[in-house]
Amino acid sequence: MENNTFTVLPMSQRFNLVPGETIEGSITVVNPADATEDFNYKTSIMPYGVVGNDYTADLTTDTTYTAISKWIKILEPTGTIKPNETKEVKFTITVPKDAPGGGQYAAIAVSSNNDTSSSSGVSVQNVFELASLVYATVQGETKHDGEVLENNIPGFVMTPPVTVSALISNHGNVHENATFVIKATNFFTGDVILPTEDNEGEYSEIIMPDTERYVEREINNLPALGVVRVSQYIYYRGNVSKEERDVIICPIWFMALVALTIVTLIITVIQIVKKHRKNRSLKHIEA
Repeated sequence: MENNTFTVLPMSQRFNLVPGETIEGSITVVNPADATEDFNYKTSIMPYGVVGNDYTADLTTDTTYTAISKWIKILEPTGTIKPNETKEVKFTITVPKDAPGGGQYAAIAVSSNNDTSSSSGVSVQNVFELASLVYATVQGETKHDGEVLENNIPGFVMTPPVTVSALISNHGNVHENATFVIKATNFFTGDVILPTEDNEGEYSEIIMPDTERYVEREINNLPALGVVRVSQYIYYRGNVSKEERDVIICPIWFMALVALTIVTLIITVIQIVKKHRKNRSLKHIEA
């Protein structure tokens, strides 16, 4: 089954939970049409957190924000899916009556039950395991606190693409959503580079509680030489951070050409000045 793949949908889902209640949910596992064998799957529930501002996934550490991994129960944790078929894998979330308010996070992982199949999609631990992430908010005392710490656009690059970045903090106890809008136009012609039909220049990122997240995006389809006006708007917790800058794109060969031209001009001027002084000297002697 070396050429087989499987997919888990959705990649993430969100829940609003009430202490003392039990709710139902599901994920879908797909064994594609080009599969050559049945897919024997197994599921597991793991805590989900992040490490560092690059948000490296942490699927082993239990924290106050991952208690939900103990509340989720898969109703059919193993099974078999024939080629070109899907399986709805149902689960329940039973919230304790004393569950604290705020965010809770887990990963519902699906893997091959015999480790003989390969996978495509978002890899969790290895090529045989995929997961649907659970972002939940428990009703109760929640704290919302955070800000945009950095909104960066470079002023100069030697070669495209231009990379814009941001650093965003969340000091609350529940995840927040940050929306980014990026625009780019040719400084000289006014032609719109971004957004385009294929890329609206807008995307969102989840900021986990008690973390700082570094986010960056590349702007492509830029001229190899020129000036591009770039703006980045970050909408976060009811506020907007705006940064706009004219970015000079100047390849190293062009800088070398400019430098060579300047040096040539300097040498030419020096030679002209020397020749002029020499001529004046000769005229003075003749006189």
